[in-house]
Amino acid sequence: MADKTISCKNCNSNFVFTESEQAFYKEKGFENEPQKCPECRAARKQQSRGNNRGGFGRAEREMFPAVCAECGKDTMVPFKPNGEKPVYCKDCYQPSGR
Repeated sequence: MADKTISCKNCNSNFVFTESEQAFYKEKGFENEPQKCPECRAARKQQSRGNNRGGFGRAEREMFPAVCAECGKDTMVPFKPNGEKPVYCKDCYQPSGR
């Protein structure tokens, strides 16, 4: 596979669909080449993050304050601690050990 130059359907600028990107698309089973340049794709992704209509985008995750049971550092976790189980900060949490 050689690099391909593609014209963006959004802004009409040319961008390179590299050999490594083509391999990634093939590995993921994507059958179509990208139609938008990386800048237009990033802009669309950023726009959809702030837009949570119709199931698109992602709502901001509610975080709760906690104190790490290991080091005592203040941290934020994506669940409301109830005191029944220890809570760990990102640095102390080890999935294989807990």
